[in-house]
Amino acid sequence: MLGEKLKELREAKGLVQRQVAADLQVDTAYISKMEHNEKPVSRKHLKKLAKLYSVTENELLPIWLADKVLQLVENEKYSIQALEMVLNNVKEK
Repeated sequence: MLGEKLKELREAKGLVQRQVAADLQVDTAYISKMEHNEKPVSRKHLKKLAKLYSVTENELLPIWLADKVLQLVENEKYSIQALEMVLNNVKEK
């Protein structure tokens, strides 16, 4: 989810992965893996990416968080029930 969004934003800005990697001080392979959802994006990098792509961090945070949740539950038998419980709990607060 987030990887696709980051790639879309990068391309909309006309940047290549090499430029983004330089800004984050990481290698180009890391950017490629982030965009293919093979490497998680750190919160620190998310803030820098938002600034680089001229979007608010709040625009990216829900996608970032959804990716983290998905990573935890995607192969679990009771993932739907667990997510429903979390959603109900969050709505109550």
